[in-house]
Amino acid sequence: MEFELLGWPPEGPTLHLDHREFAYAGKFVMSATGKAVAGEEGEKNGDGDDGDAILAATAFDEDRTDPNRLRIRYVTVRNDRRGEGIGPRLLRFTAERGRERGYTDVRIAANNPFAYEACYRAGFAFTGEETGLAELVLAYRPDREGRGRYQAGFDRYRGRDLSDAEESFLDDYRGRGPPAVVADPLSGNRV
Repeated sequence: MEFELLGWPPEGPTLHLDHREFAYAGKFVMSATGKAVAGEEGEKNGDGDDGDAILAATAFDEDRTDPNRLRIRYVTVRNDRRGEGIGPRLLRFTAERGRERGYTDVRIAANNPFAYEACYRAGFAFTGEETGLAELVLAYRPDREGRGRYQAGFDRYRGRDLSDAEESFLDDYRGRGPPAVVADPLSGNRV
């Protein structure tokens, strides 16, 4: 698996992802956000008409109120490759590149329990905050600081109108501790 940072905001690249294969595909056409992608080793990523080579993508920008904070706005994994751990690895890759660029805080908001779990696997932890869109806010803390709120986030989802798959997922994860954090794809370091 190859991971590539395609550009930083505000002059980020545009990606033309197939809306039938990727959730939020239209959000990646905007050039105001930076982008990172994951694809198969040796495949072309990010330059030109190569939507088939991309397996996952993130879009991110600087927080409007805090210049030291990077916000990962969207993450998407191609439908046929979900559940393979590509999303958490790309999130970790994106967060680490943000830190290297000087951001001291990296955040993401998760709108469902599947995304929430993927964020935890990438080293994010629930802050206890929600957005106005009922998304749970997570901060990048691969050192596990704040990871004790893992079940508190799931409890917030449990009080909502959920699909059968989401309810089953939450039942399966009741009482569990946070998952292991995936390695940074560039360094191979686990925490």
